Amino acid sequence: MDHTENLTRYTANFTDELARQGVENAVISPGSRSTPLALMLTEHEAVKEWVILDERSAAFFALGLAKETNSPVALLCTSGTAAANYYPAIVEAHYSRVPLIVLTADRPHELREVGAPQAIEQRDLYGEHVKWFHDMALPEATVSMLHYVRSKAARSVYMAKEGNPGPVHLNFPFREPLMPDFSLKDIWNHPSAARQSAITAEEGGRFLDPSQVEQIMNRLQNKERGIIVCGPQTDESLATSIADLAAAWNIPILADPLSQLRAGKHSKSHVIEAYDAFLRNKEMRASFKPDFILRFGAMPVSKPYLFFVKENGQTDHFIIEHHSGYREPAGINAHFIYADPAQLCDVLVEKELSSDGGWMKQWLRANEVSKKRLTAGEEAELTEGEAVLGMLEAMPDGSRLYTGNSMSVRDVDTFFLTTDKNIRVHANRGANGIDGMVSSGMGAAAAGETVTLLLGDLSFFHDMNGLLAAKHYTLNITILLINNNGGGIFSFLPHLDKEKHFEALFGTPPDIDFQYTASMYGGTYRNPANLEELMEAFTKSYQHEGLSIIEVNSDRTMNAEWHRKKWRAIEEELLAGSDD
Repeated sequence: MDHTENLTRYTANFTDELARQGVENAVISPGSRSTPLALMLTEHEAVKEWVILDERSAAFFALGLAKETNSPVALLCTSGTAAANYYPAIVEAHYSRVPLIVLTADRPHELREVGAPQAIEQRDLYGEHVKWFHDMALPEATVSMLHYVRSKAARSVYMAKEGNPGPVHLNFPFREPLMPDFSLKDIWNHPSAARQSAITAEEGGRFLDPSQVEQIMNRLQNKERGIIVCGPQTDESLATSIADLAAAWNIPILADPLSQLRAGKHSKSHVIEAYDAFLRNKEMRASFKPDFILRFGAMPVSKPYLFFVKENGQTDHFIIEHHSGYREPAGINAHFIYADPAQLCDVLVEKELSSDGGWMKQWLRANEVSKKRLTAGEEAELTEGEAVLGMLEAMPDGSRLYTGNSMSVRDVDTFFLTTDKNIRVHANRGANGIDGMVSSGMGAAAAGETVTLLLGDLSFFHDMNGLLAAKHYTLNITILLINNNGGGIFSFLPHLDKEKHFEALFGTPPDIDFQYTASMYGGTYRNPANLEELMEAFTKSYQHEGLSIIEVNSDRTMNAEWHRKKWRAIEEELLAGSDD
């Protein structure tokens, strides 16, 4: 068997096994050394290929697509620094638990460490940021090697999904010539039994036994002022189970904007969404001292909640994780429960727990006052908060919101009020970076649902390359671009000197006219001056096929004061009421 046939059958069997294991999408960046796999992924009828030129953009595109589909996405590039450009997205995928199957082409072993062009050390390139790494063997097409390549494909999918999902990395050394031969017969199914011999695996659920449940309930006896907290998590089915538990125990749910609890058809009678606003005041935080905290998902976005947790460090704190993990940045004493969250809620809902009747009323009042103040009034000029409120009102039922970091996710935390609309919310909160946000939103849009991407001007500038995917694939995405000409979040940090070096090091104004990016990438552009124009812009954007950019201009200093004015009004009304 010659080199070309070895190469063809080896890569074809690997690709077919990926598809057999459920991989439906592959994101490919062009290159020479990756030719065999690129062509195989493109030729396979069960795999949809997405060609993204910039490797950094491609990796974040795959991240967004994997988030939305909740399924592993293959990611392929050539050798050299192309693979290094994947690193930021792989770090994010690791910390946010997103399954990616990273495939890097490499020089064969004889061309490593000898100064060959486009050859870098790719073994263990991503270190501990991948769940599993394997340096693949050179292509052969014997029965044993086809079994080998299929088993590695199957294992890569299993490892990406197993336990806490995450990225895995397979490195493929290829010798030239690199072109496979598609005229060979039956390349996807070798005449041997290799196709049937790849590994399969089934994984059961994780449940507590009755004695463990009783231990938890024993610790909660005579504790009447409990809180359920749901931080960032992606399981939409968890909402009903948590809502039922909160109703049964009559305790509040502090629902992070990424918890999937603020939107949907489930009951929201016990959902508290404005806690970030009223927990900013230390005196207010002291009045909400809990007996226990039951947390699902990652740590919430809210910094006031972090202060609240630290100030109640001796409170019984239970953290429920579906699998292993240690997500507790507050440095408090915590009891970890590794079990299926929904099933645990369904068990606990049958257990009786006494509650303080005034406890729930206290939270509800603070929540209602906060929502009233946050939505009150309309400014002469469109503010950032009003823009986010308008966006959330305009978003269609069944659509997706992808929010950037810094001020964007914090404004969503503040202004995303409960709704019966089904809106799934995504964000890159693993490493909390501003890079790759446009591409991540494009990847989510590639799954087929309408996506609204909220981000600031620096995040937008940082990843404008990602807009090419919208033009290339006519992806339906509306971008709400909040342009305050720099890093708006730094205006909220009191320790920074606003005069000396502030603009150069923190404000960093890009001074860019973003209107031209819309025309460059074939999108529509609108720049509304008031709320009415904003709502009209959203309506037109959702009727438009392809990319729409809505830019809202804002002043950083005025925006910070507008937020503080809202928070002061909330504090004053609630503290005045506490004296009654």
